Amino acid sequence: MKDVIKYKDYMGSVHFNAEDEIFYGKIEGIDDLVTFEGKSVEELKKAFWEAVEDYLETCKKYNKEAEKSYKGSFNVRINPDLHRKVKRAATKKGLSLNQFIQKAVENEVNQIEVGV
Repeated sequence: MKDVIKYKDYMGSVHFNAEDEIFYGKIEGIDDLVTFEGKSVEELKKAFWEAVEDYLETCKKYNKEAEKSYKGSFNVRINPDLHRKVKRAATKKGLSLNQFIQKAVENEVNQIEVGV
């Protein structure tokens, strides 16, 4: 699993700067840039929790949606041979390419959510 921490349905990325000997990250999945840092894991977690709480308060104060908005479409680049294989597999199942990819993504996300 990627280095992330979680709090109140928010995820934060986790990185380490060896030169400065500090952990740092940002809240993922929001439209704004909110960062946090700490010299230890406990400091990092506390800073992340505080960053999330501060972000939620700021959103409430300015009547702004806290979650990132998604439009439901995105471009995916894969190698042409895989593209051909996916299209053929979708056709065999009687699905459009979009339906096939959506099912594949749903399956992958469901496996991650249940810890498989």
